[in-house]
Amino acid sequence: MIPQATLDTLAATYVHNRFMPVPPSERNFAGDGDFRAIGAEFLRHFVTLGGLAPSHKVLEIGCGIGRMALPLTQFLTYGAGSYDGVDVVKEGVAWCESAITPVYGNFRFRHLDYRNPVYNPGGTLAADSCALPFADGRFDFVLLTSVVTHLDQTALEAYAAEIARLLVPGGRCFLSLFVMNEAARQGIRAGRCRFAFEADAVGPEYQGDAAHPGAAVAFDEAYLAEMFSRHGLRPACSTSYGAWSGRSGEHYQDLCVLRKGEAR
Repeated sequence: MIPQATLDTLAATYVHNRFMPVPPSERNFAGDGDFRAIGAEFLRHFVTLGGLAPSHKVLEIGCGIGRMALPLTQFLTYGAGSYDGVDVVKEGVAWCESAITPVYGNFRFRHLDYRNPVYNPGGTLAADSCALPFADGRFDFVLLTSVVTHLDQTALEAYAAEIARLLVPGGRCFLSLFVMNEAARQGIRAGRCRFAFEADAVGPEYQGDAAHPGAAVAFDEAYLAEMFSRHGLRPACSTSYGAWSGRSGEHYQDLCVLRKGEAR
């Protein structure tokens, strides 16, 4: 494990490195907040919570416009570590291919034309029926930041199967998502959540904006545990709950790390 002081220095250096590319603000569809600071924050989570190592082969599902990829260029070792990113937004992938890959040859990006009601409503492929274009057991670490928050149950189960297929035995998957449990329901009932989730609705899937399906999606905690376990993915550590539902937390979404079982 990389020393915490070294990780902190690396993250701070990335944030203040004026030579690192940043997409134009009008093209950044990745969300609110400081682009570099959020990337550096998640780099810390990937390492300290997820167990990411510099030599890992990484897949990012939902790479967006490079917010997570850019800090990883300063962490993954060239020649040993590698990164592949896929996304449904063609413009984001194109920016990454032009701004990142020419300088960091071990970072590759690919557009997948899967339908998504928020980010790619005109996609030609169904997200719940298409295999990701990589070989079995290709990756040590798969990450999805704020991707599950835009999937329906059918698509989520399809992605879970693909993640299990793509990970090496013992490999890990890092997720940021909205986990519905009793503590979250209490915050929603008290009006401390900015999304209009129905705390007492029947799950396992909850829409945060009925008028815009997929804008914000939460899932029952028990359902997530059972579903991922069915695919051989079990918790690698306790879930780190975020502040989205009104509880106190140092980050916004809930953070979950899963581990694929060892080969027998």
